[in-house]
Amino acid sequence: MGEHLRVGEVFRYASGKDPKPAVIEGFRNFHHATYTPQAKRALLESGINGMARLVKGAGSGRRPLVLIRSSPWKAGSEQTPWHDVFDMDNGHVRYFGDHKAALAVAPGATTGNAVLLEAFSAHQAHTSEERARAVPLMLFRSVSRNGKPKGHVEFCGLGVLERAERLVQWSGHERSTFVNYVYDVALLDLTPENDEVSWDWISRRRDADAADDETLELAPRSWREWVKHGNSALPRLRRRVARARVTKVKDQRPSQGSANAADLEKVYKRFDGRKHDFEALASAVAARVLRGSGHSYVEGWLTRRSGDGGADFVGRLDLGSGLAGTGLVVLGQAKCIKPDSLVSAEQIARVVARLRRGWIGVYVTTGAFSEPAQLEMVEDQYPVVLINGLDLVRELRQMARDDHGGDLETCVEYILGGTDTIVTNRRPEEILLQ
Repeated sequence: MGEHLRVGEVFRYASGKDPKPAVIEGFRNFHHATYTPQAKRALLESGINGMARLVKGAGSGRRPLVLIRSSPWKAGSEQTPWHDVFDMDNGHVRYFGDHKAALAVAPGATTGNAVLLEAFSAHQAHTSEERARAVPLMLFRSVSRNGKPKGHVEFCGLGVLERAERLVQWSGHERSTFVNYVYDVALLDLTPENDEVSWDWISRRRDADAADDETLELAPRSWREWVKHGNSALPRLRRRVARARVTKVKDQRPSQGSANAADLEKVYKRFDGRKHDFEALASAVAARVLRGSGHSYVEGWLTRRSGDGGADFVGRLDLGSGLAGTGLVVLGQAKCIKPDSLVSAEQIARVVARLRRGWIGVYVTTGAFSEPAQLEMVEDQYPVVLINGLDLVRELRQMARDDHGGDLETCVEYILGGTDTIVTNRRPEEILLQ
């Protein structure tokens, strides 16, 4: 296996361009990581660097790769009077072309703009056969290391061109305007590849004997999906850092026929229609989960059956001690629903709406949390702990093993004992006084 480029990794881009050393001054050598035997070096000398088209073989006419480099330290200068935007968390880059006020050629005739406009045309292709030949973009930006603005680049990901737009820019030095192009690039999700791109894929694309469809065997999954479905698939293929924290619905449910599936079904049937009893169960499970993270958790009470205002149970999470300590109010929501049901973003929002500064929420259910609900929660940074049906039965089973000889029924009955004594309509903040 060849080298991989990981998103966020910083490479040493030395002026000597020697591919032999794997590491230079503690950083992986860019020219070593992008080395293809018997082929010209991959370069970042310009902002837009298009590898030459292949001229023979099955890959004749294919451009293997376009490498894009942004130099933030030059932004706003006479040489680079624009400011590129890299929003890697949401998979979007806005990159300005290479036309300048002093150039006499047409905006689309500069070397870099010509390459990207050609790539843009291919990225708008209507057939998968055409898209299989389209050129991928690899994006980098210069970063400072050891006090030096030059000589190091950060790999920012793999991209597809969504839009190319002509615009008028101001050249402060020339005190005049000029026409340039700006490009919107969708960064693709590389989660299945652990946020890496294999350089073997690019080396295969540089092999004139390899047909276009053969090169796809080494391509990242998101690129293959884009080739197959086109730009209509970009919303689900776009890199979203929040998506890495989203658990698929199938992974929140026990496998069919498993012991966990049987336990979850028993729990659902036992508590379906018995709202308060399930709240007591959810409170105990939430306490175990929060204590399992190493914090001190105090169980509070269950709220009244009506007028709970979006909270079913209350607790307190203690952090630190003495003057260096604080307590956080925990509001819990419990929903006993069919194991194949989903909790929506609107349902989670009911808990969020009750939270004050310094409070957190816990949502316990026998079902699963929809992926859009999780994504919204992560992107909006809602302080809510989600406990799905699979996690619920796993915690219950562990509680049964630890304290009740493995008997789940005995464990449940123990949890339900004394429930009536902890039901109250006290205000949540009163938990801080206990």
